[in-house]
Amino acid sequence: MDFLVPSELETERLILRQFQDDDWRDLHEYYSDTVATKFTTGREFTEGETWRTMCGMIGHWQIRKYGPYAVVSKDSGKVLGPVGFWYPNDWPAPEIKWALAPRYWGKGYAKEATIAVQVAGREHIPNLPLISFINSENIPSIKLAESVGAVFSKATEFRGGIWHIYQHPTAT
Repeated sequence: MDFLVPSELETERLILRQFQDDDWRDLHEYYSDTVATKFTTGREFTEGETWRTMCGMIGHWQIRKYGPYAVVSKDSGKVLGPVGFWYPNDWPAPEIKWALAPRYWGKGYAKEATIAVQVAGREHIPNLPLISFINSENIPSIKLAESVGAVFSKATEFRGGIWHIYQHPTAT
C-alpha cells in the first residue's frame, strides 16, 4: 500500500509504527483509564472497544493514506499509546493526535513523538495544514501543543463542550 507518509518513524527513544494485532493489549492501558480518557472518549473502554478502536486507527491508514502510529518504547517494547495523523469525518481539519497511558505522562514521550510526526508531515504532506483539536479544559494537552510550536487559532463548540484548535507550524 502506498501511504502519503512513512509507515514507520524513529526517534531517540521511540519507534512509531502502524498498529499490529497484539498492540491492543498495551493500548488498553490508556483506553481503560478514566483519567486518561476524560477529554477524548469521555469514558473507559472494554477490551473489545479498545480492539475496535485500534482497528479504526489501522483503517484510517487505508482510507486517508496516513494515520496514527503505535508509539513503542525502544527500552521496553511496550506500546505507550497512539500519536500521529488523524482526521475523522466530524473533525474540523486533519490533526496530530496524542494519547499515552498515564504512567508515560511527564517523561517527554508525547512531545518527542509529536515532533517526529510534525517533521514527517512537513516533509511528506506539506500542503496539508495540521491542527490539534483539544478540549478547552485539557490543560496538559494544551501545554504540549504549545511546547511543539502549535498556535491557538480559535475555540469552537463540539460534542457539548468548547474545543480549541491549535495550528501546527508549516515550516521549521
